[in-house]
Amino acid sequence: MLKKFIFISFITAIFTVPSYTQFGDELRIGGYARNYTGVLTSEGGELSILQNTLNINLSKRGDNIAFRVNPYFYQYFDNEPEIGLREAYLDIYFDNIDLRVGRQQIIWGKADGVFITDVVSPKDMREFLLPDFEEIRMGVTSVKANYYFGMNTVEAVWAPVFTATKMPGEGSIWRPEMDFPVPPQFDHSLSDVKPSVENSEIFLRYSLMSPSADLEFVGGYFWYDDPALHMERELDPATGNITGLTVSPQYHRVSMAGGSFSKPVGRFVLRGEGGYYSGRYFQTTDPAVPDAVVKKNYLHYMAGIDFTIGGVNLSSQFIQEYILDYDAHIQNDEFETTMTFMANKDFFREKLRLELFAYTGFNNEDALIRPKITWDFADAFEVLGGANIFIGEEGRFGQYSDNDMVYIKLKYSF
Repeated sequence: MLKKFIFISFITAIFTVPSYTQFGDELRIGGYARNYTGVLTSEGGELSILQNTLNINLSKRGDNIAFRVNPYFYQYFDNEPEIGLREAYLDIYFDNIDLRVGRQQIIWGKADGVFITDVVSPKDMREFLLPDFEEIRMGVTSVKANYYFGMNTVEAVWAPVFTATKMPGEGSIWRPEMDFPVPPQFDHSLSDVKPSVENSEIFLRYSLMSPSADLEFVGGYFWYDDPALHMERELDPATGNITGLTVSPQYHRVSMAGGSFSKPVGRFVLRGEGGYYSGRYFQTTDPAVPDAVVKKNYLHYMAGIDFTIGGVNLSSQFIQEYILDYDAHIQNDEFETTMTFMANKDFFREKLRLELFAYTGFNNEDALIRPKITWDFADAFEVLGGANIFIGEEGRFGQYSDNDMVYIKLKYSF
């Protein structure tokens, strides 16, 4: 209740600031109010989500300094209200260097709908991949420095505080099913990464933006945002069967190096992205491994193409994940192959947009198909209707085959 009171008081104060205050006309206030209602298509038509959102953007810029603050408020029909701060940072400008200090979203890479070298900002996966990516990416408290020379930029990020992926809670329809041989006990005593200089994360990026191509090289030494599930097994000495299981989620350091590019070629735009991860942990069923996890190196890469035909914007991506030095006991496949397809077209002077985005998983013959229609009903008021259709019985998308839904969003921007 105290957090809710503080948030409401803050918003009230912002919108009642008189024009003669120190902010003057330079303080920019924007954002949106939104209602988001989703209904499962299964028998009974249960609500999958009923969310009211208030998102506020506050910013001000001077000659050598600027700031941005982005608080948000979510109200649900089946959960406690949520108040958060997506971004809150200060910018300081020098001749060839910019500094940004505070909570910020940092976006890397060229892939659409998938995270390959986009590793700085942690992810909110409580509703899988369905929210806008601005809402999936969480802000990370960090210091970012950009150095500019010609068409080149060198970016360095230091994050002193680790933030893990937000996963669906107990009872959520988006909580992945986990297959354990016996009901486990969970021990979270080793899952805490204490804020310290030793536990901080560092990231580097070099980018070139030219008329002929955009190019990035990136690297980082950081905590992988998803935990490895270390398992302590109790065995029956007579039969060797598992009689007890203690699961200990733990986070581990990884190193990553990679890059991305985009290049116009005639009427096409070619895109590519790839990352090499050293030190990722994977679950294994090998009885010789005492804690059921193995450390492997891993490749994640994408090749994509964008083009337009008859006013229809089209895009497709081939995405693959590859575990090096693979063995058959690892629960993930050696190669995981996914493709995406996107098509959209505007009508009536961009008042109406039809769009289709689809993921297709080849390993398990599953898919997520997302058609939607957006109508700019009036100035600053938008109506969006769509569906999320899951195909298959298992795999990344097929595991949610009971979660097919239709939804509508009413959004007013200010």
